[in-house]
Amino acid sequence: MTELLLAAVLFLFLHALSSTPVRAMVVGLTGEMVFKGIFSALSIMAIVWLARAYNTAPTGDILWSVGTWGRHVAAVVMALAVFFVVAGMTLANPTAAGFEGALESEEPARGILRVTRHPVMWGFVLWGLAHLLNNGDLKSVIFFGTFTLLALVGTRLIDAKRMRAFGQIWQNYVEKTSNLPFLAILQGRNRFVWREVGIWRLVAAALVFAALLLGHEALFGVSPAPVSSVPM
Repeated sequence: MTELLLAAVLFLFLHALSSTPVRAMVVGLTGEMVFKGIFSALSIMAIVWLARAYNTAPTGDILWSVGTWGRHVAAVVMALAVFFVVAGMTLANPTAAGFEGALESEEPARGILRVTRHPVMWGFVLWGLAHLLNNGDLKSVIFFGTFTLLALVGTRLIDAKRMRAFGQIWQNYVEKTSNLPFLAILQGRNRFVWREVGIWRLVAAALVFAALLLGHEALFGVSPAPVSSVPM
């Protein structure tokens, strides 16, 4: 369990550090490409260590336990999570590395970005929450909680980094969008436009969700089916 905690702390530290002013200092010393290479290598090592520590750690105390209803809820939440990730990764998102130029477009907040300017991050938040609901043992709380916390904090860190880099241009984008899903729409600062999402993204998300659902047991050794007595 100690190893799992250390791996989780390292994983969080690496990703938090990359979104602070320290990143610019390191880039100034090493160059952008070298920094990305080092960061990618360290990130892969950290996530491999985290996964290994999770697999070998004792279950620990059971902090909560839900019935089969939790799996039905998780299925709905996961479907939305997959849609957020697919929709977010298939358009030019100003919060994603390499797509900052989208801020200069006539309408940078399109499709899923009208719902949240961090669709991929919120997809991971929903993924984490769905798994936390059905996995109340201590080691699972640490493991899935690490990713959930990183995604939540990551949205704030990305916003801060973009504000430092783009100033008023970013502020104008923030005023039309929201971090929390649907908030800008509910406040009347934006509106949802289905045609900008496109049927093909819904189909793609449905296919990815079906593949994950059917392949979950083969990939991870446990079934997400509500009739199963094995934790997700």
